[in-house]
Amino acid sequence: MPSWTDQLRFAFQPVVNLATGSVAALEILARPERGDVLAQARRNADVDGELAALAVLSATRQETLLPLHVNVFAGTAADLGGLASLEMAVSGVGRRPWEVTVDLGAPFTHVPQRALLTAVERLRDEGFRICADGVGDGDVPLRLLADLAPDLVKIDASVVARLPEDRGCRAVVAGLRRFCDDAGGQLAVEGVETELQCAAARDTGAQLAQGDLFAPPSRLPVADVYRPARPPLAPAGPQQGLAGPLVREFLQPAALLPVDASSGQVRALLTGSPQVSGVMLVDADGVPVRAVDRDRFLLSLSGRYGHALYADRPAARLGDLPRTVGAHATAWEVLDVVAADERSRTADDVAVVDAKGRCVGVVHLADIVRALAESRVEEAAGLNPLTRLPGSDAINSEVDRRIADGREFGLSWLDVDGFKQVNDGAGFAAGDELIRAVGRRLAEAAALRPAARVGHIGGDDFLLLADPEGMEPLARAVLDAPWSAGGMPVTMSLATVLCPPGSVADHHQAAACLAPLKKTAKALLGASWVLGRPGSLRQEVRRGTALRVPGPAGSARAQRGVHATG
Repeated sequence: MPSWTDQLRFAFQPVVNLATGSVAALEILARPERGDVLAQARRNADVDGELAALAVLSATRQETLLPLHVNVFAGTAADLGGLASLEMAVSGVGRRPWEVTVDLGAPFTHVPQRALLTAVERLRDEGFRICADGVGDGDVPLRLLADLAPDLVKIDASVVARLPEDRGCRAVVAGLRRFCDDAGGQLAVEGVETELQCAAARDTGAQLAQGDLFAPPSRLPVADVYRPARPPLAPAGPQQGLAGPLVREFLQPAALLPVDASSGQVRALLTGSPQVSGVMLVDADGVPVRAVDRDRFLLSLSGRYGHALYADRPAARLGDLPRTVGAHATAWEVLDVVAADERSRTADDVAVVDAKGRCVGVVHLADIVRALAESRVEEAAGLNPLTRLPGSDAINSEVDRRIADGREFGLSWLDVDGFKQVNDGAGFAAGDELIRAVGRRLAEAAALRPAARVGHIGGDDFLLLADPEGMEPLARAVLDAPWSAGGMPVTMSLATVLCPPGSVADHHQAAACLAPLKKTAKALLGASWVLGRPGSLRQEVRRGTALRVPGPAGSARAQRGVHATG
């Protein structure tokens, strides 16, 4: 053993799940008391690998059951033998590779990328999870980040510090959250020190966090961390099938034992870890075979002759078939699994498994039910009470998502012509019924187009969002219908701006483009539809008859580029 290890200590910092407030893992940080071991590790893959192995051993001495994050330089991983020490340590202490996340850190610049990707693939095959660490302050190329498709992306503390007041930083973090969603990973932030930073990180999509706000690094692992006030979860997007959040948002560490573990071993784990609600008994590949519920198990052993009957026998006898869902399952799918099982097991943990069936954690039913309930409450709060359609916030958020994804879209503004006269002539009840009918027609039309969204701003104003090819069906659905209120015929005006990728920066610019189109549409006779594009004065009249006003007004109209189509 190298002599420098005598002066080496390790500290543990919790990684907190922002959805549940619980500790999801521990990052192990090397703290040399003298010398410059970390600089040596950066230059020497063997030293770095030995550091990683010692980190795992230090966690074992603390008898923590939590998953571990181990820091490794990218160059060490690229050296195919550089992580042999880590792999041996994980195996030697009885840990499973999927309980360990390898945090790959800078520098990346001079690391051979092909070798790094090959090493990462081998680590993944063994079960290790991969994290891209310090993103935002390091030198990891975006192309390499995409090729790595990490299970976790950690945003550097220097970016987190600027989140509350820096719009650009928030946009970058939100973009990385979308990348993680598409790549099947999660987003974490480091160095969170204030409530404002925590709130900003959560608002931009961070799912995990660590920093002194929750708990500083310490020599002993801690499970009791500070929990900032947590706002309700964001509602599901409108007309998206309401799939609900993914289970990985609520992933909790699983207590794992081999399938042949005795009842005495399970009892020792449960009595020594009061926060553990159950134990998953897994085979040699980490696949759940039996699930042991804490309450039922301890009740069986506490009965008369229970200890004598079961203590030295396999705990699997007191277990049940595990309930499992994939890591990409939704919260609603968890409820389906629970509903299909016996009522007595309603509160049991549900195992979350990866593509190879290995248990990567558990979810608690209480977390799932709370999240779905809050989602529904928030969704209902954002609906217009008259039409039950979402308001402008939901549509604006979806517009911003499509802009960030580089998708072309059409945004439309619809209203009723002369709606005040309708209310004055036919009465408010007839006006309300007309608005409800328009809302129903729009919702029915949008349901037939997967990419379509409709919202009710208020009064007689509606927003329509769709892919370019979806605008025509939506327009026909509302403009071709014969509308009336209290026997009075009614027409509609529709303004649409078609936004190619890069043409607008956000929903504010898209909405600003609609204003002149709406003015033109309102000046036409009958049901009208005017279409335009950002940055162009040309307006295409798809529906409606122009008022023919001779003289200068007509010339001005021609100068605006208004073009009628049949």
